[in-house]
Amino acid sequence: MLLAFCLTSFTLWGCLTLGGEALEGETQAFDEWALLRMRNPADLSDPIGSRVFEEAMRDVTALGGFTVLTLITVVAVISLWRLARRREAMILAVTVLGAQLSSDLLKALYARPRPALVPHESYVYSNSFPSGHSAVSAAVYMMLAIILIPALRSAGSRAAVCTLAAVLVVVIGISRTYLGVHWPTDVIAGWALGSAWTIVGWLALNLTVGKSAEATS
Repeated sequence: MLLAFCLTSFTLWGCLTLGGEALEGETQAFDEWALLRMRNPADLSDPIGSRVFEEAMRDVTALGGFTVLTLITVVAVISLWRLARRREAMILAVTVLGAQLSSDLLKALYARPRPALVPHESYVYSNSFPSGHSAVSAAVYMMLAIILIPALRSAGSRAAVCTLAAVLVVVIGISRTYLGVHWPTDVIAGWALGSAWTIVGWLALNLTVGKSAEATS
């Protein structure tokens, strides 16, 4: 519990610190440098890579979109509920909802504009900090991995699920900067926020498992 508390505090501190630094312009040089590395120097409207790669990145970023994540969460919650795993279903729902609402709250609080340095390759309609795609995708995919792991017998399968979830979250975040709709620090802050909610969800699962074991004994 102490470790989980420290990790949650650290990730939230990192998110809020990045927000303050971004508002003061302290991260601007890094943000611009990293964003421009993903663009053709001769034409900033052209992301690096082939057209096929650009389309693949749009497909990847959709995996962190509100519609896709909502569908995945709803299906997972209903499935867990029907399997009589109501504890996992409720914790998953609360974790994802918390990540979404806190992301929206911070967007309104910091009101950081979207990058104007390069053209956007994806439609956006909200403020920039933190990246909602990064935050909520971290909460959804990592929590699903945590819930799935106990059902896997081999260590290799568990490692594969964790790795897949982590890679997916990282690539979704990178795609947001690649498409020019988020500064890199928006994405990093989103990962931190989503990780904080994931740790809270993991802790809630472990605490309820402990209570259930005590009640059974």
